[in-house]
Amino acid sequence: MIWNTMMGTSILSIPWGIKQAGFTSGIILILLMGILTLYCCYRVVKSRQMIPLTDTSNWEFPDVCKYYFGSFGQWSSLLFSMVSLVGAMVVYWVLMSNFLFNTGKFIYNFVHDINVTDIVPGTNGSNKVICPGAASDQPPQNRSVMFSSGNRTGFELFEQWWDKSQTVPFYLIAVLLPLLNLKSPSFFAKFNVLGTVSVVYLVFLVTVKAAHLGIHLEFNWFTENEFFVPEFRILFPQLTGVLTLAFFIHNCVITLLQNNKNQENNVRDLSIAYFLVGLTYLYVGVIIFASFPSPPLSKECIEQNFLDNFPSDDIMSFVARMFLLFQMMTVYPLLGYLARVQLLRQFFGNAYPSLFHVLILNLAIVGAGVAMARFYPNIGGIIRYSGATCGLAFVFVYPSLIYMISLHRAGQLTWPALIIHIFIILLGLANLIAQFLL
Repeated sequence: MIWNTMMGTSILSIPWGIKQAGFTSGIILILLMGILTLYCCYRVVKSRQMIPLTDTSNWEFPDVCKYYFGSFGQWSSLLFSMVSLVGAMVVYWVLMSNFLFNTGKFIYNFVHDINVTDIVPGTNGSNKVICPGAASDQPPQNRSVMFSSGNRTGFELFEQWWDKSQTVPFYLIAVLLPLLNLKSPSFFAKFNVLGTVSVVYLVFLVTVKAAHLGIHLEFNWFTENEFFVPEFRILFPQLTGVLTLAFFIHNCVITLLQNNKNQENNVRDLSIAYFLVGLTYLYVGVIIFASFPSPPLSKECIEQNFLDNFPSDDIMSFVARMFLLFQMMTVYPLLGYLARVQLLRQFFGNAYPSLFHVLILNLAIVGAGVAMARFYPNIGGIIRYSGATCGLAFVFVYPSLIYMISLHRAGQLTWPALIIHIFIILLGLANLIAQFLL
């Protein structure tokens, strides 16, 4: 359950993050961030048990924050929880726009028997890999499209009304805004298994593609050439920002573990879940990076969503996009419900005070998603900014501060524990600051 909940959209950006950090340093960072976030999550799970003479069996982590930090802890935990939820919903909107655009493009070309050859740098053959970022560097006359059949005017009209950033993000409003206004989205919770199916299929896709493409690696620690990036790059904090959200489950881990029949196994189950998540991220990130064909392409071509490195007419990528699109359209209302419950209940004492209140909140959330899909469709950037921001509070600061305060009150705080946990807080702060500097 924890593995299924934690595995999300971040998996699509892990190969890009490894590119930004460098291959070897990227692997090391995934391992270190997995261990660090697991420890901080362990501290969250144990935080209720360190409160004496109080029944905390029904408490969530924000309740623990309120106990230690008063109203500041209550409202700040709400703020950072909203950042994580709305950030995830914005990423979902950008990705759903991407998947819907490519799915529609595939279906249109197939139905109208159009053979489209985009003049985009890429490999040849049935397992083509492309470099979309290089297309913008081509002069307009080279970004042409050749047709073996079909009506050119009809295709141009389709492209005008089916644009990834200009139109498709707005089409989603008609489907998703009504779903967000439902009082209870429990129907969509039944599709939770789709998350597992999607991840398993992505692993399968990555494995098949790598088997066809082979391994393309060249190890250079600090020098960069035309096709490869160094093993260590100063841009590595971009990966740590992505990983903070990729390993983020701290604001709901207590709720998830309450369903365990054997509560004494919570730490074991949590550790196994983090191990499986880290292993999945490592596998997908390493295989995509290592098999990316360079030469003829450069590793710099790896996109923030690695599926964008496969053309829209690739069958396996089309199936992956369909899986992910349907999964995200069922998870999105659930995220909106969580955001509504946390925010409106805090302000009005009711998760559904009126349709007007709910509609205003949902319009703001949907508007943020549409704006990002329209003007800043960079999921890697959105993930690392939101991850580093909410992670500062829920991953690094609050668990460490609460642990130090509880030890101090019990007269058990030692210098090593104090230094280690202050260092963890400083790491979280440095992680956030670095996102805006690099």
